[in-house]
Amino acid sequence: MPHDAAIDPARFRQVLGHFPTGVTVVTAATDTGPVGFTIGSFTSVSLDPPLVGFLPAKGSSSWPGIERSGSFCVNVLASDQAELCWRFAKERDDKFDGVDWSPAEVTHSPRLDGALAWIDCRIDGVVDAGDHWFVLGRVVALDAADRMDPMIFFRGKVGGFAG
Repeated sequence: MPHDAAIDPARFRQVLGHFPTGVTVVTAATDTGPVGFTIGSFTSVSLDPPLVGFLPAKGSSSWPGIERSGSFCVNVLASDQAELCWRFAKERDDKFDGVDWSPAEVTHSPRLDGALAWIDCRIDGVVDAGDHWFVLGRVVALDAADRMDPMIFFRGKVGGFAG
């Protein structure tokens, strides 16, 4: 059996950038205010029980607040929400300034206005995954607005999908 060759991280990122993903903003309500970040690594995990997952970087400044809160809301961005995508992708303290949102019914995590869908979750587990964490969330509420185009991330850019 051949040994694993060293993989150049830049090439790894460039090649995997050819896999289109949806774009989400994961949010939480904390004692010091709302926190959130853009995540493309969101996935459905299980129907029974209803579980989803995402992978925040270990160096994220937003993840510790979300983890301490014990819950989060996944906001699936629509194609016309590029400004929110880039706002929440940056490390900054004022991510929610001027952003319209309401608290999710169960966890009170921020639901971003205009999102294509939202999935409210309680943290069910966190697993070490290299330079990221794999966060497993148990879904406690969700809803969607089927009338909008989703935002797609592909090769470093965002755009829409018209099916």
